[in-house]
Amino acid sequence: MTDPIAISILLGTFIILILLRTPIAFALGISSILTALYLKLPLLIIAQRMVAGMESISLIAIPFFILAGQIISEGRIAERIVNLASLFVGRIRGGLAMINCVDSMLFGGISGSAVADVSSLGSLMIPAMEKKGYRKDFAIALTVTTAVQAVLIPPSHNMIIYSLASGGTSVGKLFLAGALPGILLGISLMTVSYFLAVKYNFPREEWVGWKKAVQIVIDGFLSIGVAILIMGGILSGIFTASESSAIAVVYSFILTFFVYRDLKLTEFGRVLKNAVITVSMVFLLIATSSAFAWLMTYLGVPRAMAEWLLGISDNKLVILTLMNVILLIIGMVMDMAPAIILCTPVLLPVALSIGVDPVHFGVILMFNLGIGLCTPPVGSALFVGCAVGKAKIEEIFGSLMVCFIPMLFILFVITFFPEIAMWLPNTFMK
Repeated sequence: MTDPIAISILLGTFIILILLRTPIAFALGISSILTALYLKLPLLIIAQRMVAGMESISLIAIPFFILAGQIISEGRIAERIVNLASLFVGRIRGGLAMINCVDSMLFGGISGSAVADVSSLGSLMIPAMEKKGYRKDFAIALTVTTAVQAVLIPPSHNMIIYSLASGGTSVGKLFLAGALPGILLGISLMTVSYFLAVKYNFPREEWVGWKKAVQIVIDGFLSIGVAILIMGGILSGIFTASESSAIAVVYSFILTFFVYRDLKLTEFGRVLKNAVITVSMVFLLIATSSAFAWLMTYLGVPRAMAEWLLGISDNKLVILTLMNVILLIIGMVMDMAPAIILCTPVLLPVALSIGVDPVHFGVILMFNLGIGLCTPPVGSALFVGCAVGKAKIEEIFGSLMVCFIPMLFILFVITFFPEIAMWLPNTFMK
């Protein structure tokens, strides 16, 4: 059915509540309830849709990945990854900027969280870059934008949410599909960093010597071992993506509490509590946005959106460009988890109608919404970066725009050349 008044209540209430700074999970829930009351639908349906949104077995991986990321963030894993990155790229001109890009690539591959990336690595890299003569605004902007790699490079719990919202797209394929785009994003930011380093004569890092280098390599590869274990297990078929999340927890727990002893066992309760809080927030968002998305489908919003987009043009590239613009705008005003659940049923049918693989569309969606994490007014990675670097958003805006140029370039390359994202899943998971 299509009811303009009901659609106005659903979307209008949601927008008003967001402008009033209502937590997004409550904004989604309240707007869904008011719309159901207008349509005279039993409120039990809303409750059922919320529960149904959390029934997928794939979602069991999310709390495990979040717990693994929390354990890793609480320890000194980030410091060891920075040292490993320094060993490989530190002696290039602008070495610290290069390190910032590479360590996010490596840390993102074990935490799966852009915010965890910024908070853990930013506290190390931003002061270090300032001390070496880098401008604070550039150090913060680079730290924030490189963190987008965490939502692309596996494991990414947001990919699991997309798998659920898309009706069961293979999580393993999604993990593999995000790897090359994430690496390309890192390389593009490294390229910009290098040209800026040459222009402003940023320093190289000093060689630490072979003895220390060997220890750094051992510590570094042990630290990123969870990412290697996850991808190796999935590629070899030893375990599934969901099973890999439990393995990630066990590995990170042993490494942090027993091998490196960064944390005492008595601190595990605090780590677990923080993880539970994050998991609760994520699942509440999934539940309320599932009800909201069901109402949109019930009211015919996805069909209307498809007709509108296909009415503008039948050219695949034009439609993909429009979808990118829409997703970039949505990413600016909405958190990632609810945005995935709300946008997928609306835009995925359009993507399928023009021949886009659902795995490829998932990467496009993640990339766009990942950029949204770096943009005001609700960019969580941006706010954390500014808090860590002790700066206001307007102070880093110029450098942020410089970093957005390569990000947008890679986004459209990935969009128009699906082979880049699809090569790994097509090669290893036919």
